[in-house]
Amino acid sequence: MGFLTFRGGIDVPHGKEATEKLPIVDCPPPQRVFLSMRQHIGAPAQAVVKVGDEIKIGQLVGKAGGFVSANIHSSVSGIVKRISTKKIMGTDAVLVEIENDFQESLHEDVKARGNLDALEPGEIRKLLGESGIVGMGGAGFPIHVKLSPPENKPIDVLIINGAECEPYLTGDHRLMLENGKEIVQGTKLIMKSLGVSKAFIAIEANKPDAILAMKEHTKNEQDIEVVSLKTKYPQGAEKQLIFACTGRYVPSGGLPMDVGVVVNNTASTKAVADFILRGMPLVDRVCTVTGSGITSPMNVKIKNGTPLSHIVEVAKGVTPDFAKLILGGPMMGMAAPDMDMPSTKTTGGLLFLNSEDAYIPESEPCIKCGKCVDICPVFLEPIYIARYAEKGYFGKADELGALDCIECGSCSFICPSKRPLVHSIRMAKRKILESRKK
Repeated sequence: MGFLTFRGGIDVPHGKEATEKLPIVDCPPPQRVFLSMRQHIGAPAQAVVKVGDEIKIGQLVGKAGGFVSANIHSSVSGIVKRISTKKIMGTDAVLVEIENDFQESLHEDVKARGNLDALEPGEIRKLLGESGIVGMGGAGFPIHVKLSPPENKPIDVLIINGAECEPYLTGDHRLMLENGKEIVQGTKLIMKSLGVSKAFIAIEANKPDAILAMKEHTKNEQDIEVVSLKTKYPQGAEKQLIFACTGRYVPSGGLPMDVGVVVNNTASTKAVADFILRGMPLVDRVCTVTGSGITSPMNVKIKNGTPLSHIVEVAKGVTPDFAKLILGGPMMGMAAPDMDMPSTKTTGGLLFLNSEDAYIPESEPCIKCGKCVDICPVFLEPIYIARYAEKGYFGKADELGALDCIECGSCSFICPSKRPLVHSIRMAKRKILESRKK
């Protein structure tokens, strides 16, 4: 089929060499975990335990606060020591603090829920509503919501997103190499829940070993096709991935379901198999710890709620010239104010930068080169949206489609004047949404 792709986008330094060949290792469990009730998009979960309760792995700690929400389960066995509220990345979050007894005791609910042949589509969706599984590629969208589209939006294609186009991150790459069987099992369960007969597992061409591994795992699966994507950023963005695999264009303001497609990340697809076939809810995940500011880069499986400072210790500490920690990758990640916060279901990468790599150059006046317009994957005019935002003309920014921006950062990366375009557009989106709420 050749390499599939989309219009626009950029070539970025991969930065994956440090970890792409490193197998996944288990992070030694911490003395205490801090389970946030905000680990997903939507309403926060509501704590259902109290101080002094004895807890086991897989036990429900926080119950979903609504349909667009997700359950939270304990990642360790031990005792609830405290329930408190803390501001994390600017948002108040309730934290359930559990002291680890290091017994690794499993809760009685951790048991297989059924198998592909025995379960009906509705049963699979209902079970996944209990699983706590959310999108693990960054957004944290509850999976049971994604798999419950309105009746007037029938789904006929499932895409498993193995692109992992964000520089430095290699966790999904390693999962496809080491847990390909489980990813295929999860894919088949999701296909049945949606009633679809076609699925693509989409992988960028810079992961040839993962492509070969997944083709081997799907050689007897006529309805699952492994496709190679051109190595280009942001190839893994939902709308761009849909166009590359199907030729379908998600309209402005639309969702994948509007064109009959559901996209799911490889990690959360594996989590589906882990829960349905083995009974384990989403209590841990693979995280890439990397960058010029960390001593020992690694792909590590961490228990949800693990303090970031503990992960740093496991990676043998930061380098003497460490300057910045980014949650995620360099293009779409967010700078962390400190390491005094716990990991969550969406902690897929910890990027440590030294002072040289963390340097932000001074921005200069726009030279009207048009590069940001040429490469924008959603056909926007970033420089004009950003300029209106900087002047406070948010209505004008809205008219130019600011809300369609996927905040991939391609425009800021390509700009020869180093204008902070994506930052200004992100501000405009926030102001526009605030205005609409009012």
